[in-house]
Amino acid sequence: MEQKYLYLAIDFFSILFPFVFSFYSKYNFSKKWKYLWLAIVAPALFFIVWDELFTRLGVWGFNPRYLIGIYCNSLPIEEILFFVCIPYACVFTYEAVNYLITWRMNRSRQDLITDILAAVLFLLGVIFFDKWYTGVTFIMASIYLNLHRWIWKSDYLGKFYVAFIFILIPFFIVNGILTGTGIEEQVVWYNDAENLGIRMVTIPVEDTFYGMVLLLMNVSLFEYLQKKKSPVKALLL
Repeated sequence: MEQKYLYLAIDFFSILFPFVFSFYSKYNFSKKWKYLWLAIVAPALFFIVWDELFTRLGVWGFNPRYLIGIYCNSLPIEEILFFVCIPYACVFTYEAVNYLITWRMNRSRQDLITDILAAVLFLLGVIFFDKWYTGVTFIMASIYLNLHRWIWKSDYLGKFYVAFIFILIPFFIVNGILTGTGIEEQVVWYNDAENLGIRMVTIPVEDTFYGMVLLLMNVSLFEYLQKKKSPVKALLL
């Protein structure tokens, strides 16, 4: 494989197996696609704007060595596809984990985890607000968790936390490659002046919570649309 196809290949293989197993007869995930499309597209638009802004600010950037060379403003097409392929794979994993694991976290434990996460992330975000990636990501994650906890009173956060543990496995593989694990250079580079400089092998620690916000947005909309039963009706409300 030519190096310029590496990021595109990561997108493709990230979605390939979840897509194939979406037609599993005992739990046909494809039947929920009508709820999934908006749950992927709406957060993708938000994150593409965020991504574009941070790329222009020099918070991160992309190595042309591993790209096919098609761009939308500052973002390579592979980065835009990332916000479709990865959420699809992760919502599929969320559904699969909760189908296979019948144990459910009780509400008090779910709320305790949410409160601790939100408080710690907000504190760190304020302390390190001079670093764009750290400050914005941590504070945004804290706000979003608090919205679930106190405003929407979501009852599926426990399911999300359990599934997220499993999602972290492919997360470390995909993000590891993108940040330089096992290859000569980084596909996505980060300006360490705008983050804590703490790496999990090659992955900035902020990526974990950036990913958490993205995937929780996907799951939130997915759950909401299923309750409404109609994506079109939900859009009109």
